[in-house]
Amino acid sequence: QVQLVESGGGLVQAGGSLRLSCAASGRTFSTYTMGWFRQAPGKEREFVAHISRSGGSTVYGDSVKGRFTISRDNAKNTVYLQMNSLKPDDTAVYYCAARPDAFYSTRPGGYSDWGQGTQVTVSS
Repeated sequence: QVQLVESGGGLVQAGGSLRLSCAASGRTFSTYTMGWFRQAPGKEREFVAHISRSGGSTVYGDSVKGRFTISRDNAKNTVYLQMNSLKPDDTAVYYCAARPDAFYSTRPGGYSDWGQGTQVTVSS
């Protein structure tokens, strides 16, 4: 099991940028596939991005492709989400998630560990 703590959320104008961080506890971070999800009020939790254990493979949701970049630093036990060209539709609580194997999933149920979330609000 890994404990996850997100940070970096906030209020930003449309067109702006934010970088989210997710710090993980434990010495086995590099054995976890990591993902970012988001959930807006009244909507289901949505897949944003995934990154493989080595960081060499990434997958993005269609709504963020070309604007968001996921990365990780295994030496720092941290995964990042760089968000550029933000839109009001990106407003949501963003969650970091982990699964202890090499597979990825776009479904929330595919991940075993979750952070508490960080709010991102994009004003028009």
